[in-house]
Amino acid sequence: MTIIDGKKTAAEIKQEIAAEVKEIESKGGRAPHLAAILVGHDGGSETYVANKVKACGECGFRSSLIRFEDDVTEERLLEEIKRLNEDPEVDGFIVQLPLPRHIDEQRVIRAIDPDKDVDGFHPVNVGKMSIGLPGFVSATPAGIIELLRRYGVETKGKHAVVLGRSNIVGKPMATLLMQKANPGNCTVTVCHSATPNIKEICRQADIIVAALGSPGFVTEDMVKPGATVIDVGTTRVADSTRKSGWRLRGDVDFDNVAEKCEFITPVPGGVGPMTICSLMMNTLKAYKG
Repeated sequence: MTIIDGKKTAAEIKQEIAAEVKEIESKGGRAPHLAAILVGHDGGSETYVANKVKACGECGFRSSLIRFEDDVTEERLLEEIKRLNEDPEVDGFIVQLPLPRHIDEQRVIRAIDPDKDVDGFHPVNVGKMSIGLPGFVSATPAGIIELLRRYGVETKGKHAVVLGRSNIVGKPMATLLMQKANPGNCTVTVCHSATPNIKEICRQADIIVAALGSPGFVTEDMVKPGATVIDVGTTRVADSTRKSGWRLRGDVDFDNVAEKCEFITPVPGGVGPMTICSLMMNTLKAYKG
């Protein structure tokens, strides 16, 4: 059993990016610039954005954080997006989700220039991904693909089961795994809340990607020996032994599942660090044009 160390892999990739940025600057070029728009004071969003700003520093990027209060109007937000779209000094930017209810998230996503959409959420980038054209891929699925590549996980001809059908993880993950690529070339089954016989389907899987947001959902009796299990779940659960009073738990019952696997990601320290790392890779790609 091999634990896929996303934290270590992300650190290595950020070092590789930082070295490339140093080389760019040594030749008179400017550092890549990532901007982030944060609306309100959601604790999770604050943490994510802070981690993204920190990662920019580690990669040698310039970063900008643009803050708005919860009551910002949709029109004001769209004005800011237009400004960033037109700013030649900004290579890529993100609008941290979720947004307040009075703002149409899809309208906001569609307003972002696809060439600066480093989150990979714009319909143009989603469309490019679906037919295998170069573009920006959603950060979490892109990070998972990079982990599979760097750990040499065999995917060709394998049966992959994706648990979850979100636009951010489940759907793009399934699309990437079925592409004629390496990693890729899988036969893919997507399961969700309306899927009967999920356990039986999972038992057939060579690769399971769990992205349901349901702590401990994947149990030992759902995994066949030698499978690769990728855990995307990060749910806060109560833990009185921690100073914070909580800990992160994945969608996989790690303690009981791990020994059956050839490869498995932990939570925390697995997919999470790779998500931000993929955003850095997308930003460098946007800078290069």
